[in-house]
Formats: sequence, structure tokens, C-alpha cells
Amino acid sequence: MTSQTTSEVGGVVKDGKTADKVFKGVAYACGILILVALAAVFIFLFVRALPLLVGDKAANQATIENFSGGAAHNFLQYVGPLVFGTILVSALALIIAFFIAVGIALFISHYASPKLSAVLSAVIDLLAAIPSVIYGLWGGLILVPHIVGVWNWFAKYLGWTYIFGGPASNPPRTVATVAVVLAVMILPIITSVSRDIFLQTPALQQEAALALGATKWEMIKLAVIPFGKSGVISASMLGLGRALGETMAVLMILSPGMLYSFRLLQASQSQTIAANIAAQFPEANDLGVSTLIATGLVLFVITFIVNYAARKITDRKDA
Repeated sequence: MTSQTTSEVGGVVKDGKTADKVFKGVAYACGILILVALAAVFIFLFVRALPLLVGDKAANQATIENFSGGAAHNFLQYVGPLVFGTILVSALALIIAFFIAVGIALFISHYASPKLSAVLSAVIDLLAAIPSVIYGLWGGLILVPHIVGVWNWFAKYLGWTYIFGGPASNPPRTVATVAVVLAVMILPIITSVSRDIFLQTPALQQEAALALGATKWEMIKLAVIPFGKSGVISASMLGLGRALGETMAVLMILSPGMLYSFRLLQASQSQTIAANIAAQFPEANDLGVSTLIATGLVLFVITFIVNYAARKITDRKDA
């Protein structure tokens, strides 16, 4: 009887070790697959961009001048304003969405009743799943005609600043309008992730803060926000990544330009890399496609740097 029991236990241990090895191998394979996919994307972009990097300079210059309307004569002059516009629009969208998203997440996790919290969570998750083209249609058909008065108010009372200098363009197909649309797009992502992080705050920490006489807001400030800080940063970078690569909404709203300009209420100032690729691609020849793919490679590098910096910030916060 004893030997039989020992044999059964040994079989279970052996099976457990085998399953552990299989799971470890699958996990390693999935991790390596991600790296392979990332490397494949980079290699594809680099190879397709080679005709621009090492090809005939005269042909490259003619292509870039055609794309930019004569404003740029080499690749750096061409991609520079696009990088500036991409970062500007995305940063503005993140600034607008961040505090609202964190506020909504805290309300859902610590203030709303269970029924209201469930309804709001469902709405937030639904908003996160809406395609970007729908946001673009909403921005172009609804927001653009009705936000003119808001931008006129900014131009009237804040026009002494450079960024809100007026008169505001009408229709307002400007960086400011696009930033609002992108903020609405990324807000559900930041809210959803932040909400889940705040809900994971250990109850003992919250109860300890309340037991020491802290108000609910003081408890959130002392226990909830420090616990979820790294998660909120990660959520923000996830939203920023979507804003950096957004194409259709920007293409449908923004009046493009090739300037280094912070004038948010003026049309034809800036353009983003992704929207420029979508706008120029249908009529581009082979060399033009290589030029656009080269700008896509720049966007790929920017996105990688942003995510790497976010990871470093998160690691430092966790240390």
C-alpha cells in the first residue's frame, strides 16, 4: 500500500515537472516571437526605406519637393516638421486626457455606487472599442462646426499668448481640434487601465489610513495614488502610443502644414507622420513609397523610445 502511494505521488511530481517544462518552453517561445515580430517590422521598414537613403539624390530631392510643395529639399527637412507635428498633437491630447481619465478612474473605483460603477465601467470599455474612423467622423461633422465659439473665446481672452494667438481659423481644422478628438480617443484607455490598478490597492492600506484619521481624499492621496502611480504611467504611455500612430481621425480633421509652429488655433500649421503617409500614399510612385516608409520608420523609432522611457520611469517608481 505504501509503495503504491509512493508510486502515485512520484507520478504526480513527474507529471508536474513535465507540465512546468512545457509551460516554460511555451512562455519562452511567446516572448521570443514578440521580439522576432518587432525585428521583422524594423527590417521591413529599413529595407523598403533604402532607396531613399542610398538612391539617386536628385530623384529623392524631386520626390520630397513634390510631397512638400517645395518646402523641403531633403529628407531631414521633410520629416522634421512631421515629427514635430506628431509629438505636438499627441502631447496635447495626453495633457487634456490624463487628468480627466484619472479623475474618472478614481470616481469609478472609490466614489461611485456599485451599480453606477458597473454602468460607467461598461461605457468606458465600449468607448475604448470604438474605431478611430468613427471618432474622425464625429470630429469632422460635429465637433468642427460647433467648437468655433470655444476657440474664438480662447483667441479673444488668451490671444496675448503665442499658442492661442488669433483670429481662430474657421472652420477650425487645427491642431487644437485634433488634440481634443485624440484626447477623447485615448481617455477610455487610460481610464480603464487606471481604474483596474486603483481597484487593486490593498484594502489594509486604505483601512489603515482611514483608521489614523485620514479623510477619504487623504486616504486616496496617501494609499491609492502611490500604489497605482506606475500603472497610471503605463496607461498614459499606452494612450500616447495610440495618439502617436493615429491616422484616420487626424486625416479627416486636420488642415495640414509643414511648419514648426505652436499656433494651435491656426489651420495649415502642422501634420503628423501617420496622416501624411495615408494622404500621400495613393499617388506615390516607388520612390515616393520608400520616402513615406522612411517616415514610418522614424515614427517606429519614436514610439519605441517613448515606450522604453516609460518603462524606465515605471521601474524607477517601483524601486
